[in-house]
Amino acid sequence: MDPISLEVMWQRLVAIADEIDTATIRTSFSTIVGESHDFGCVLMDADGHGLAQAQWSPPQFCTMLPRTTRSMLEKFPKETLKPGDVLATNDPWIGSTHLPDYNLVSPVFHKGTLVAFLGTVAHVSDVGGHLGDLEATDMFIEGTRLMPNKFYEGGTVNAVIEEFIACNCRVPEMVLGDLHAIVGTHRVGVRRIQEFMDDYDLDDITELSAAIQDKSEGALREAIGALPDGITEYEITADGYLEPFTLKATLEIRGTQLIIDFTGTSPQQDHSAINAAFNISYSTAVYPIKCMLASHIPNNDGLVRPITITAPEGSIVNCTFPAPVKARAKVIKHIPPLIFGAFEKLLPNEAIAAAGGIFPFHFVGTDARFGRFAVHMLPHGGLGATKDDDGWLPAAYPHNSTVTPTEIIERQCPAIMTEKALVVDSGGAGRRRGGPGQRIALRCTAEKPVLLTIRPDLLKFPAPGLDGGGDGMLGLVEHNGEVLTRFRPIPWHPGDEIVLTVPGGGGFGDPRERERERVLADVALGLVSSEAARDVYGQQDVPDAATLRREALREHVRSVKATRHT
Repeated sequence: MDPISLEVMWQRLVAIADEIDTATIRTSFSTIVGESHDFGCVLMDADGHGLAQAQWSPPQFCTMLPRTTRSMLEKFPKETLKPGDVLATNDPWIGSTHLPDYNLVSPVFHKGTLVAFLGTVAHVSDVGGHLGDLEATDMFIEGTRLMPNKFYEGGTVNAVIEEFIACNCRVPEMVLGDLHAIVGTHRVGVRRIQEFMDDYDLDDITELSAAIQDKSEGALREAIGALPDGITEYEITADGYLEPFTLKATLEIRGTQLIIDFTGTSPQQDHSAINAAFNISYSTAVYPIKCMLASHIPNNDGLVRPITITAPEGSIVNCTFPAPVKARAKVIKHIPPLIFGAFEKLLPNEAIAAAGGIFPFHFVGTDARFGRFAVHMLPHGGLGATKDDDGWLPAAYPHNSTVTPTEIIERQCPAIMTEKALVVDSGGAGRRRGGPGQRIALRCTAEKPVLLTIRPDLLKFPAPGLDGGGDGMLGLVEHNGEVLTRFRPIPWHPGDEIVLTVPGGGGFGDPRERERERVLADVALGLVSSEAARDVYGQQDVPDAATLRREALREHVRSVKATRHT
């Protein structure tokens, strides 16, 4: 295919995935899908290889979903599928490795031939089981599991599967509403792919699929081949839950092949639900490699061909059935900084320091004003710094979710957000400063107690900096002024207050090398205190934030007057 035609057709496939993404948001029922964007959309070829993903999709989901699709096709061979079928599973060892993530896959037929698949993985509001995220002894406690099945057959919902899902969750209207909405978005996607094929007079997309994957593979192999052959190692120790764990990665560059081995990583834990099945660990490890070596190529399965990833069976990144896995984000969140840390000496311009983590929480209960509710929020900490740029303000990383707006939370459950503010001196110091953390405070306005579940991180081990950069601020959770260290579901009584201090990201480089004007700007913005500017960054005679803001305002007024005079 000529390069121009390839690019135009490729971007149109991405646009189809984006349209499915937008339709999912607009037709969803829950906050976790519609507001937090905890879902991903992928377009695959007839063999289940990923070709295009929605640009806002979490990167792990879209690398993982083709693997899930191919696994489901072992039970339901593509020759047995027909238009209107929808395959579904939430099995943690087949899908995205915890029960709340449902994987829906629809075949696409054109002129009577199966030509592609559409897939969406979405975190639903409830799957039964206990309400806690962190304390469990096996997966069976965590909810109900649907092995690969036909959720729809020939365009008609499977009533048995629908009843099974509805009868085993607390908010069936939300869960089934989201799942049926996703099926509807797939029908839109099927029409768009058929229109695409008619426009280009295609009987299949085999040649296009090969071109996309081969070009992508070649580009990544070229980038790997430009690196010197050799082996590098890096390790990170993190909170875990009841005990810490260590992740270790050995990276080997061998010609145009990149090999990652997790040998040396801690074993799985049977007392805490933080274990990760291999699918999500694999997908999360691919993400930083793509960021560093193929950042401008839309994600597809050609980019995984030069990468080999192995992890010891029974380790915390390759746990065995039926280990508890509901809070596996407590582990996989640390995989990107592990890989970036290993690459820092090879590609210092591309590495990023560790981010300030994710503090998911949700409310479940019944209230006369709101009925039966299940409301989620996914706040994040500050991002890590790079060699050339400061870390961003709190933002999703590496998950790519969004934050449920305060107004949505207050309209859908009995909670009032009394504070949401950045925290001074929370970003790791460095020549480039880590992103600041944030403080979130909520007060219960319910008529009777509701249940609050929180899954914090970085309470003991902060987000580490790189190349001499400082660590980010530690996290903290306070319930009515008491610091919490165990995180079972909290009975949240009327008038109770919960305060979350979400950590900052790691810094990059020696703080004493930071330019004075940047330090003064940080102090003026309230991101760095005058004391830290003096003691950590080595800047003397730094005025306080209020004085700097007044000086900046006077300078702005002088500039405006000068401009008007001119």
